[in-house]
Amino acid sequence: MKLLICNDDGIYALGIRTLADTLAAAGHEVAVVCPDRERSATGHGLTLHQPIRAELVESVFHPSIKAWACSGTPADCVKLALWALLDSPPDFVLSGINQGANLGTDILYSGTVSAAMEGIIEGIPSVALSLTSFTSKEFQPAATFAIHLLKQLKSHPLPEVMLLNINIPAVELAEIAGVKITRQGIRRYVDVFEKRVDPRGKTYYWLAGELLEDLAPAEQGLNLPQDIPTDVEAIRHNFITITPLHYNLTYLDALHPLSEWKFDQKQDWGSTIEEQN
Repeated sequence: MKLLICNDDGIYALGIRTLADTLAAAGHEVAVVCPDRERSATGHGLTLHQPIRAELVESVFHPSIKAWACSGTPADCVKLALWALLDSPPDFVLSGINQGANLGTDILYSGTVSAAMEGIIEGIPSVALSLTSFTSKEFQPAATFAIHLLKQLKSHPLPEVMLLNINIPAVELAEIAGVKITRQGIRRYVDVFEKRVDPRGKTYYWLAGELLEDLAPAEQGLNLPQDIPTDVEAIRHNFITITPLHYNLTYLDALHPLSEWKFDQKQDWGSTIEEQN
């Protein structure tokens, strides 16, 4: 298959090199477009007020891989690849392998997940892969799993365009308990800003969020099946987690109640403001 691979850890990250080289060696046609430096936690940001540059990178990946380092965000990289750099659309967009978990509400900040999300916005099935450790460099089990996942996707195409958010526990291959389909959980952090003073005497702040706890999601109104575990729950037991995601964030159960709200006629809005004053 033709694959586009991106990340948010940058062009020289071991995770993307392991994934891209493994898939190229397995016979896939691989192109890499990713940031020229680390762009973690950039979410789905796009570069609008300055030019985006992309330079070919040689001698980093498998010889069959064509790779570009992009000055933009992870979402920029996918958009640029699809609209300017590649001669035809890929069959899949893969983002990762990220250094660190993307579980629960972490996905809202994740550049890794956002790169894959850009793929599905453009109508291409996409996968985000993360190794749940900031220190482990054992990316090969995750890359090996990606080969088997693509075989599954070839035999059983996804029924609709969706993002599969995959987290792989940072353990030896023999210790992985299996694979579970999961729903998104919740992670809560204590966002601690450390106050510092620079050499010129000016104050600055450094964000150092600390994971406080994994929470059970507030299920009311979400219509989620209770027999499906959350990603944060399954990863504790060394399962690879696969969570299907989509970009539509509409809260369905609120549509009808909100539609019953009564508003004044537009021509009366001015008089309402005068009454409040």
